This record gives sequence, structure tokens and C-alpha cells, in this order.
Amino acid sequence: MASATAPVVPASPATPKKRPGRNGLIPGLSRNSYWIYLVPGLVLLTLIILVPLAWNVYLTFTSYRGIKPPEWIGLENWSRLFADEVFWTSFQNSLAMVLAMVVVPTLLGLVLAAMLFDLVGRKFGGRVASFLRATYYLPQILPTVIAAIVIGWILRPENGALNQVLDAVGLDALQRNWLGSPDTALVSIMVVLVWVQIGYPVVIFMAALQRVDPELYEAAELDGANWFQRFRAITVGIIRPEIFVVVLTCTIAALKVFGPVYALTGGGPGTSTIVPAYYAYSEFFQSQRVGYGATIATALTAVIAVVAVAFIVVQTRLERREEQR
Repeated sequence: MASATAPVVPASPATPKKRPGRNGLIPGLSRNSYWIYLVPGLVLLTLIILVPLAWNVYLTFTSYRGIKPPEWIGLENWSRLFADEVFWTSFQNSLAMVLAMVVVPTLLGLVLAAMLFDLVGRKFGGRVASFLRATYYLPQILPTVIAAIVIGWILRPENGALNQVLDAVGLDALQRNWLGSPDTALVSIMVVLVWVQIGYPVVIFMAALQRVDPELYEAAELDGANWFQRFRAITVGIIRPEIFVVVLTCTIAALKVFGPVYALTGGGPGTSTIVPAYYAYSEFFQSQRVGYGATIATALTAVIAVVAVAFIVVQTRLERREEQR
């Protein structure tokens, strides 16, 4: 009996799956429509940054105490600002903050990061270096107010830890009202800021050093270069972009520092520790001269913007010079 042969049904062609093209675009979505994804960020930027900034600039031309509608007074606030000795004193104190939050932490951070990477890491292992790096960074994760309260306990004039230690070792003549004297209040805040800030450059620089070939250090050591020569010729030269980033971000943070001054001294005694951010705050909320406080804040914003642009221009020029060599 002959077996029946089943008819052969031709296979239907498989429906091809839609795949992104070579340019990575999703089918049906043109390249020009990707701006839609920028809308949420633009809306937030407008509501959180641009609108308050425009309102703040408008208030600089008004007399406003937060209750009645603002009264237009033109450039009166700006004329007062440039003749205000307290304002210029606050900017002088900002230079001290730049020294404490930029110059000293950056220099110490460079040295500490290089030592942790080149010496400690090679002799004791990466875990020891990572532990020390985390130790230096610990003050950065503490809330500013909590750190300031602890420092305030240490610097108390009557029963503070620092004066107690000085008395215990026979140096009671050096005891001071560290935060209550105009001669020592600013220096005390600067020391606190160095302690708080130093962990940031250490972490950034150690991360940057990960891309440095260890053979460079070994070759330089074989050629007779000491640690400082290796640090100057290899470390600083390779991580120069990160140095610019640290200096720029720390400078901006130093110009707008507020928390430690607010928590420790309140700008006093007198005006010895006042800074622009705290001065603007005191005019806004304590004296209720909102228009003048807005003028101080706008002037500070302009200074920060100029500093940021200057840093970026200098960095760009140096990078172009390096590329042309």
C-alpha cells in the first residue's frame, strides 16, 4: 500500500524585527525629536535656577522688606553696596576662606594622595591606602552643622577640650577664647575648614592616579629620582586636569561658604568672620532688608561666575599648549 505524501506548505517569510539603524536611532523617531528628552531638565532648570535668579536680580533695584510690594529705587542698593565697609570686609574674609579651602587642602591633598599611592600603596598594600583615604574623607560626609557643634565644644573658652589640654601640659598661658576673640576667631574657622576640606582633593587625586602607569615611578626610581622628583615630574604633570577641577570647585565652595560661620560665630565677634553669604543671609532674614540682601547675593553670584569662566579659559589654553607640543 503506497503511503500518502503530505503536501509541502511553503514557509512564510519571517517578519523582520525592527532594529535601530547604524546611527542608533529608533525607527519612527527622527533625530530632531530627541530634544523632547531635554524638556524635563530645562523645566527644572528654569523653575529652580533661572526664575529665582531673575527675581533676585529684580529685587536688587527695589526696596523690599518682604511684606509690602517691592518699591523700585533704581541703583540705590548698588551704590550703597560699593560704599559698604562690611561688604568689603566680608570679601576679604572670603580670601582667607580660599586659603583654607583651596590652597592648603589642594597642596596637602596632592602630597597625601601621592604618598598614599606611591609609598603606602606599594609597601603596605592597596587596602591600607584605601582605609587612610576614607579616613581623610570622613569629615566630608559629616553634616556641616554637626561638625561645627563638635568643634564649638572643643574650642569653648571655659571647659573646651583644647584649653583643657593646654592647661594639662602646662601651656595655660596659650588658652584663649578661640571663637570669641577677633584675633583668633577667623583663624579657628580656617583650621576647621582645612580639616573638613582636605579629604575631597585626596579622593579626587587618588582616583586620578589610578591611570598612572606604575612603571613610570619604577623607571624614575631606577634612574635615581627621589620621591619629590617623581612627584613633581610624574604625578603633577599627569593629573593636572583633576587639579584644575579641584581648585575650581573648592574656590566656588570657599566663596559661598556659610554653614561653619553660621554655626560657630554668626559672623562675629563684630565683623571679623563675616562672609558674603552670611552677610546676605543676615540682611535677608535678620534685618529684613530683602532688596539689599539680594544685591549682596547677586554680587557674589557675579564674582563666582567670573572666577569659573576664568578657570575654564586658563585650563583650555593650557590644554591647547600641551597638544601643540
